[in-house]
Amino acid sequence: MIGRRGAGALLLIVLIAVNLRPAITGVGPLLTEIQDDFRLSGAAAGALTTLPLVFFGAYGLLAPFLPRAPRSEALLVAAMALLAAGILLRLLDAPFWLFAGSLVAGAAISVGNIAVPAIIKRDHPESITTVTAVYTVAVTAGASVTSAVVVPIEDITGSSWRLPLGLLAIPAAVAALCWLPRALRGGTPPPGRRVAGAVWRSGLAWHVTLFMGVQSMLAYVVFGWLPTLCQDRGMDDATSGYVLGVSALLQAVGALSVPALERRVRDQRPLVIASVVLTMVGFAGVTWAPLGSIWIWTVVLGFGQGLGFAVALAFIGLRAHDADVAAQLSGMSQGVGYVIAALGPLAVGALYDATGGWTVPTIAMLLLSAALAIPGMAAGQNRTVAVPAPQEPAKNTP
Repeated sequence: MIGRRGAGALLLIVLIAVNLRPAITGVGPLLTEIQDDFRLSGAAAGALTTLPLVFFGAYGLLAPFLPRAPRSEALLVAAMALLAAGILLRLLDAPFWLFAGSLVAGAAISVGNIAVPAIIKRDHPESITTVTAVYTVAVTAGASVTSAVVVPIEDITGSSWRLPLGLLAIPAAVAALCWLPRALRGGTPPPGRRVAGAVWRSGLAWHVTLFMGVQSMLAYVVFGWLPTLCQDRGMDDATSGYVLGVSALLQAVGALSVPALERRVRDQRPLVIASVVLTMVGFAGVTWAPLGSIWIWTVVLGFGQGLGFAVALAFIGLRAHDADVAAQLSGMSQGVGYVIAALGPLAVGALYDATGGWTVPTIAMLLLSAALAIPGMAAGQNRTVAVPAPQEPAKNTP
């Protein structure tokens, strides 16, 4: 259970979480307008959602090589400030700044992605699954609300796409200010290189990483291209944004169900299978089922992906026996995982341009969804990453 002190810490985690996806998901409903404004090709438009993903795990790949990494709380303050700057940067009237701002925003998000799971392991070791579910719900809720409101805000204000996307800098700045007192007090230092080496050599850690990467790839294909798919099937821009919003909202429901479902199973493997099946059914339904039923398949897809996302994040804490291992596993799984994820929107854009339709891209997503079960079944077993104990210096004998 989470006490009063833990509840305050949890609220701060939620404040970070709601800022970790809107800079990306807010682009989807406006992507056609942005594409027309800058005359972007399908592949270039896909790159607009892909570039931040390339940098989503940037800090995780860099951290093991830093001689002395900053503390987690200071990292989060810097990340939120940098996120606000990146959001504002891409509002400038040139394609270069559009893509540059996306890169900056992605790099900022990478720090939050990686720091928060380690903080959860450190501050809430007895309730990892529950706190991770709340964190996941906050992440998906931020994504859901943003994707649903960006077009209505644009319509109500009579503005261009720049106003609703620019407003996203405000909650990021608020989060930075709220975390500043904790950053000034300090926190737990990062793990040493001994832990980093052991984690990167672990087969279990690589299974966690591959599961994180593939499920994230599938999720960001949805965030980047689901509104365009709906528009191609005959929906208007606002309604297609609502579809994405419903999908993101059901991801929150799927994530919130993980603690209750986990209590009924011996390990996380049944949750992995449920996520795979629901995701496959949802992808097929939104593409090929009658348009009138698309809301049903959106619910199925969102719930399945929310289940998978929460399980992937929970693996970081559950497969680590202490906070140091969790910090390194978080960096590895999300650093490599989001590089894998970044291929998704770009590949779908290229397939869409090459084939002129959604059949081939959807078949590719179905195959990837099925493949997700392989690392998921290995990562879902109740075991932890093995890290050898530090060697004591040899004593001189007389």
